Amino acid sequence: MNPPAASAPPPPWGDGPYSTKRHGTTLDTCDSEPVQTPGCIQDHGALLVLRLADLSILQASENTLLHLGQQAAQLLGQPVDRVVGAAGATRLNEMLAHDDLDRGASYAFTLPARPGAVALDVCVHTSQGVAVLEFEATGRAGKPGEGDYFERVKSAVSRLQTAGTVRAFCQQVTEEVRSITGLDRVMVYRFHADLHGEVVAESGREGLAPWLGLHYPAADIPLPAREIFKRIWIRPLPHAAGPLVELLPLANPDTGRALDMTHCALRGASVMYSEYLANMGVAASLTMPILRDGELWGLIACHHDTPTQFPYQVRAACELLAQVASLQLKSAEHTEQLAYRLKLEQVHQQLVARSARDGDLLALTAHQPSLLDAIDAGGAAVYHLDRWWCVGRVPELAQLDELAAWLCGRPEFQSAMRPVFVSDAWALQCPAAVGLEDIASGVLAATLSRQRRGLLVWFRPQTMQTVKWAGNPQDVPSAPGPHGLRLSPRTSFELFVESVRGRSLPWSEVEIDAALRLRLLVLELVITRAERLADLNADLARSNEELDAFAYVASHDLKEPLRGIHRYAHQLLDSAAALDDDNRRRVDNLMRLTVRMDSLLDSLLHFSRVGRMELELEDADLNAVLEEALEMIGARRPESRCRIEVPRPLPQVLCDPVRLREIYSNLLANAIKYTLKDEAHIEVGYLAADESAARPNAPAESAGQAIFYVKDDGIGIEPRHYEQVFRMFKRMHGRDDYGGGVGAGLTIVQKLVQRHGGQVWLDARLGVGSTFYFTLPGLPAEHR
Repeated sequence: MNPPAASAPPPPWGDGPYSTKRHGTTLDTCDSEPVQTPGCIQDHGALLVLRLADLSILQASENTLLHLGQQAAQLLGQPVDRVVGAAGATRLNEMLAHDDLDRGASYAFTLPARPGAVALDVCVHTSQGVAVLEFEATGRAGKPGEGDYFERVKSAVSRLQTAGTVRAFCQQVTEEVRSITGLDRVMVYRFHADLHGEVVAESGREGLAPWLGLHYPAADIPLPAREIFKRIWIRPLPHAAGPLVELLPLANPDTGRALDMTHCALRGASVMYSEYLANMGVAASLTMPILRDGELWGLIACHHDTPTQFPYQVRAACELLAQVASLQLKSAEHTEQLAYRLKLEQVHQQLVARSARDGDLLALTAHQPSLLDAIDAGGAAVYHLDRWWCVGRVPELAQLDELAAWLCGRPEFQSAMRPVFVSDAWALQCPAAVGLEDIASGVLAATLSRQRRGLLVWFRPQTMQTVKWAGNPQDVPSAPGPHGLRLSPRTSFELFVESVRGRSLPWSEVEIDAALRLRLLVLELVITRAERLADLNADLARSNEELDAFAYVASHDLKEPLRGIHRYAHQLLDSAAALDDDNRRRVDNLMRLTVRMDSLLDSLLHFSRVGRMELELEDADLNAVLEEALEMIGARRPESRCRIEVPRPLPQVLCDPVRLREIYSNLLANAIKYTLKDEAHIEVGYLAADESAARPNAPAESAGQAIFYVKDDGIGIEPRHYEQVFRMFKRMHGRDDYGGGVGAGLTIVQKLVQRHGGQVWLDARLGVGSTFYFTLPGLPAEHR
């Protein structure tokens, strides 16, 4: 037996609550830090946790004596009005009763200054069934010249609306935030698809080294921190190197759980983050997220060289700007991309109009404009109706087939709304794309049809990219900690230049949307043509129904005079004395012809019934159906001269078992009949839909379906007769050869298979044998 896998060692704080102050230097990975429950706050303010039922104090920060004039231990269990007074408690009760406080802190009131202390702004929010009060020095007196923050934000929003490009918009954001905060440096930091960040806009005081254009590794902002920024709008850190203050007690005495401090402005900072800022020479930071469709698009990162205060009204103004920036980001992108979008739409409309006029999709690649005159790419290809149409630089046809097979297996193509695959480093994902970087480092592909593997594909070659990193992105330093080496932030932010190969220019959202829009236009064109074909097929079906009805009536009415002719001929034979030998031979031929004519009419009647009967579909066991067919034709009798082999049990399928038995009966009877051997060898089996096996001559419509077959070692059929064998009354041999017959069996087989929504075809070699294949409308029952 293998030894049991070693479990991960418990964290240094075991099952108890975490404290950044105690345990922050014990971590070996950033992602393992419980940043939402640090158990500590920044020392420039105080925090109380209240029981909602009676507003009694459950937890208090250890520094309440400094800020509130009372020891934390003495406050535990006391009503909150001991700290905020009766009026403050009343205000808190009102807010808790009527306001939505679980999505962020709201200003409640300002606690008047005590002797020797400053006035404190009190903010409140709820978290996991408790109320959280935060006390910070007020800045409501303001500084000379600050003015009304509402008016300042209102003016800033107006200026943001005038930006014509995303970069101009981001630059305006940095300038507005810096105007409100007065901080040394404000940046907009955008995340790339691989989660690393880039400074795309910057506003700073004179004398600072510019960071615009620098890239930062994804690890600089760990995943837990990214998740928090999806839930909050601002993260202040007035004194990055300031001491941390623990809560007393660390866990809620009612629940035993640590306090979730996601929405706390005083939430203690990670040791990793504090050291990171110190290594950059930053003493204070203010960070706001920019969200796009609920995902983190980037950050507004503000730095200051000295510790500073972030009063509530400043934070509220910046928070509002961050929300406005998130809302207006799409508008800025739309403005920037509108001209490109209009160009794409115009070219695509021309392409589809020409395709509609020409009746095929060749216009997408063979004329001007083509697919390359719209989306910026090196080459493009269309796969439709089992062939490729290409323009520009594209892989070879065999390579295209291999790449298409990989694309069609992608889960993105299962999406009903956005069946598109996008990559700017395809070789990292697709083995078939390795070595094709000069043609297809980037790919944008949309599906046209899942069943027939229709595709629209654009290719981009690799582009040498020069990335300017703020320090070596591979540098993961460590430092001594109480439990051995621990992870520490980078100490070097010197310029590190890296050349990147194997990547193309990234595909923009406009290009992706344009590809999806063109896909819809092409599908609409294809569907329109399909509807025309459907109308023609409907007319054909009506004609076939009328023909079936005529055949039924004609054959039925012809049988009556035929029976009369046969009866009179029989009477002539009975009066044999009246006939000489020649006339007797003529009467014999007449009777034989009436019998054959009767057989032909019976076959015609049966064929017309097959076209008009209703199928009674059910989940049927093909093994039982096959046994019934073998019994009907006597194949199990010793004198049958045949050996039947079924390599594996047949599945259950949705079918009319009576009609399917007739299909097998006709195919098996032919396999027994058309042989020159003393014993015919017949194999009955199937190929599963996902089975890797040869499917000779299989039509494209059979893709993704189970295929059933009857294989014999008989006389075989020449390829030029493959279609003729399914024609009514068509025999490839003399009328009486191989036991005779009227030549209707395979025609009826084809009709019955088509009634099930399937197809029938064959593969044969003269003198070797034949295999008849057919499909049914559903997969085996266990796969449906």
